[in-house]
Amino acid sequence: MLQVVAAVIRDTAGRILIARRPEHVHQGGLWEFPGGKVEPGESPGQALRRELEEELGIVPTQSRRLIRIPHRYPERSVLLDVWLVEAFSGDPHGRQGQPLRWVAPDALPDHAFPAANRPIVAAARLPQLYLITPDCGPSESYFGTLEKALARGIRLVQVRAPSLPQAEFKRLAKEVIRRCRDHDAAVLINGAPELALELGADGVHLNGRRLQALEQRPLPARFWCAASCHDAMQLRQACVLGLDFAVLSPVQPTASHPGASPLGWQRFQELVWDLPLPVYALGGLGPNDLPRALAARAQGVAAIRALWG
Repeated sequence: MLQVVAAVIRDTAGRILIARRPEHVHQGGLWEFPGGKVEPGESPGQALRRELEEELGIVPTQSRRLIRIPHRYPERSVLLDVWLVEAFSGDPHGRQGQPLRWVAPDALPDHAFPAANRPIVAAARLPQLYLITPDCGPSESYFGTLEKALARGIRLVQVRAPSLPQAEFKRLAKEVIRRCRDHDAAVLINGAPELALELGADGVHLNGRRLQALEQRPLPARFWCAASCHDAMQLRQACVLGLDFAVLSPVQPTASHPGASPLGWQRFQELVWDLPLPVYALGGLGPNDLPRALAARAQGVAAIRALWG
């Protein structure tokens, strides 16, 4: 398997740097995240530094692993070791004549990437915190708390209220969507995929039952599709369906599921290490756990109470 490093390079405005592959090479003409193959005797970190200096004339000064993706093309197999570069020295330019482009994260799907890059595009677009709403009906305090969370920077929200009747849930979800639109926050509906379309949401979040019942991705690529997972089998199903991300729980003991055996950070990392899918850690966690979650190769932290405020 060919080992390759790739960099999601983010500037201070939040834009992502992409480069266009030469026409004559493998996957020529497509856009990519800068990087290249790891040479014998190199560590991935050393390869990343060398490739960015050779290709772009920059040196990464703040970086961390984002996701590792094994992928099999008809002609070759690759392992993409992807790093998030949030600070660098130098002025990026195409030292090998390759066109470069700074794009907003949500504009990445408008560009044609190699198939193996699809999880990288998702990981580059997703925030580090994923708010799950509590199971209660609409009220003045509910929407006031939501507004405060959005003002704190929450940009990804799952509307989940399984105890509500369908009609009341729809009213709740529509108002959450309306308020989130004002803050450029994406909203996923925990429910049937067709309900997410009906409500005008940005996507669907599948529970374990719906995940296992599906045989194909339930919504087109322009919508987010996510799922709740608790073991390796469910994570594999999420990958087979081509979902955009998953939530894996419970990582720590949680009051909402007192009988569930927590995974712990070691087992969480083992399950997501080479999974071609961004995964949030959930269960007894909050924003203070974000550094530990990132070290375990999580996309970030998902939570109800700790993010609801």
